[in-house]
Amino acid sequence: MAKDNGKTQKELTHIEMDVEKREQKPIPYPKSVAFIISNEFCERFNYYGMRTILVLYLTNKLGYNEEAATVLFHTFTMLVYIFPLVGALIADGWMGKYKTILYLSIVYSIGAMIVSFGAVPLEGMPIKLVTIIGLLLIAMGTGGIKPCVSAFGGDQFLLPDQSAQLAKFFSLFYFAINAGSMISTTVTPILREDVHCFGEHDCFSLAFGVPAVLMLVSVLIFIAGKSRYRCNPPAGNMIFGVSQCITDAYKGWRKQRNVEPLPHFLDYAEPTVGPQMVYETKCLAKILVLYLPFPIFWALFDQQGSRWTFQATRMDGDVWGYHIKPDQMQVVNPLLILAFIPLFDYVVYPLLKLIGIKRPLQKLTIGLLLAAMGFFLSAGLEMKMEEPSPLSAPTEPNMTHLRLYNGMPCRYEFTMNINGTSEQHSIEPLGMWSDLAIHLPKSKEYTFKAVSSQGGGKCSSPIEGKLHLHPGKSIGYFLIGNHIEEFADGLANIHSPNSATYLRILINTPKDEGPILLRIPGSSLSSRSLDMRNFSQLHKVSQGYGEVDINGKKVANFETKIGGLYSLLLEGNAQAGYQFKMFEVVSPRSISILWQLPQIVVMTAAEIMFSVTGLEFSFTQAPASMKSVLQACWLLSVAIGNMIVVVIAEIKFVDSQSAEFALFATLMLVDMMIFLFLARNYQYANHSESTENESNGHTHKDASKEEPQIHDHTVVTPRKSAGAEPVYGAYRNHAYDDDHSEA
Repeated sequence: MAKDNGKTQKELTHIEMDVEKREQKPIPYPKSVAFIISNEFCERFNYYGMRTILVLYLTNKLGYNEEAATVLFHTFTMLVYIFPLVGALIADGWMGKYKTILYLSIVYSIGAMIVSFGAVPLEGMPIKLVTIIGLLLIAMGTGGIKPCVSAFGGDQFLLPDQSAQLAKFFSLFYFAINAGSMISTTVTPILREDVHCFGEHDCFSLAFGVPAVLMLVSVLIFIAGKSRYRCNPPAGNMIFGVSQCITDAYKGWRKQRNVEPLPHFLDYAEPTVGPQMVYETKCLAKILVLYLPFPIFWALFDQQGSRWTFQATRMDGDVWGYHIKPDQMQVVNPLLILAFIPLFDYVVYPLLKLIGIKRPLQKLTIGLLLAAMGFFLSAGLEMKMEEPSPLSAPTEPNMTHLRLYNGMPCRYEFTMNINGTSEQHSIEPLGMWSDLAIHLPKSKEYTFKAVSSQGGGKCSSPIEGKLHLHPGKSIGYFLIGNHIEEFADGLANIHSPNSATYLRILINTPKDEGPILLRIPGSSLSSRSLDMRNFSQLHKVSQGYGEVDINGKKVANFETKIGGLYSLLLEGNAQAGYQFKMFEVVSPRSISILWQLPQIVVMTAAEIMFSVTGLEFSFTQAPASMKSVLQACWLLSVAIGNMIVVVIAEIKFVDSQSAEFALFATLMLVDMMIFLFLARNYQYANHSESTENESNGHTHKDASKEEPQIHDHTVVTPRKSAGAEPVYGAYRNHAYDDDHSEA
């Protein structure tokens, strides 16, 4: 026995010497962190690059309208923020973080490659189905690894010895996220628009393909560091513990509420899960009540990638000789975030503290208010863009617009006697004559006769007909053969000519020549069949290059700009050839894309006040074992917010986009008032004191009676007792350490 005691004493001495050496020798920075940060940069490059151009791809290539594209975009985003729950459960309860990240990253990469491959214009490929499958796999991948990567990085550090190095890691991790976001948000729109591939005037396949390749690179980088990783085994997820606590509380409440009533619903679960779990679940519930209004904020915030991008497509991107693409406006947000974080820490927050605004819930309220202001600004900008152009329709009820289009290859002279005076005018071959200031108190009919100054051939006969003018209307006539064709100009029926691009095709070709196809700008996936007699039809088209084909041969080409309204005249035949000319009836939009900056700045400030403060508030108020559960609930609120956008876009409460923006802003104000009501009596908790009292044998303090003691940006390093073993990571939760199931 003495020998054994001596051996034991010797082993203890060696252990103490090892501990002393470990304390004296600094622990090297984990080299495995470089692989994790590089992996995160590539993954975020892929996600934000794909997300930036997604709504334009859905509309320009897949043919969805803005409402349907908005629904698909926010459904995808909703799934991205639902799958973190699945990823956390898999990692903590089954496979561990490393395998979860690896396998879901492979799924993620397959989805990115499918979306890129789907953008290649191949005959007979179900492009919409392929894209949906790819987006679903991406949502599973990026959502599933979201709660694991940062935690896996933290597992690489020896705590508490490397607490300072851990803080540095999170700074680098956050920098990698924003760097990947900024670079991809800048590069992918350039690849989309400025590169031409597969005979198209854009290259979505490359814009999706480059981020997809980087996603494959991220997987290879992650695998390359395998030998250097420290992998903790699955430790159980507290979500299961909370679910068990609520379930047992309900069972106990049903059995004992009449026999032995308890002060709190969750108290009924104490015999089975123990007082610690009950106490921590109560703390969690108290915070989650404040989370109820949060989804509305995310409903507004995530529209920067959908509705605000569509708004940017209807604005003028030419700024100081450089063309800003509509999807590139999304790069402003990460740039402002990096600038605003130190600005708020050193300027804004100290100023707010001077006027008594220093608590997290106060900052959260300001964040909600700023989000509402951002959407009121976007509604005002949209209203300005929706104002009809004075060229599109008469501005007074007794005024009339008249446009004459010459579809003949000859010049014609004609006399007009509408305003009481006889005036002689001329129309050039494939030309347009217009009078947009005809005073006409009541409807009237006029005789029209035009004579060619050249004569001979097609132009030997005069063109005659009747002009039927009506007050407040815009009327058009097409000179063709020996008569004129009347058509309702249709401009008065367009709510906002400046908000979209429209094209009318006026054709004077032999009736037996065809088919005649209009190839839409920005898309080679579909074409529209044209009827030479259908003069009144206005085609809503995208910005860019397009063409008209007859019998498979290109006979005319054109280029449109956002917000313009154009008339394309086409004349000729297959034997003699064709000639065409396009007129700009209504000028393209002239509102600069820089007018979006105020709303983006305000929304980014709202993000800093709300998102950063909200995460800090949740971290300091939640018990240590509940932080991962609260993070999952935070991400779930983002998913619910995107679902709200889908519902409002589908139901269509309002007719105009400006009214929808105003609706969201109003909802945000109501939501802010609800948050103020819920937060009015909240008492800040101090869990360190509660834990200390427990260890001394005292009962739990009621969290609602604690004095508020919140210290912003404080990192608490646990004091290491003599002989204590440092542990790796700070993310293991022990949901099932105390088994009370037999009680």
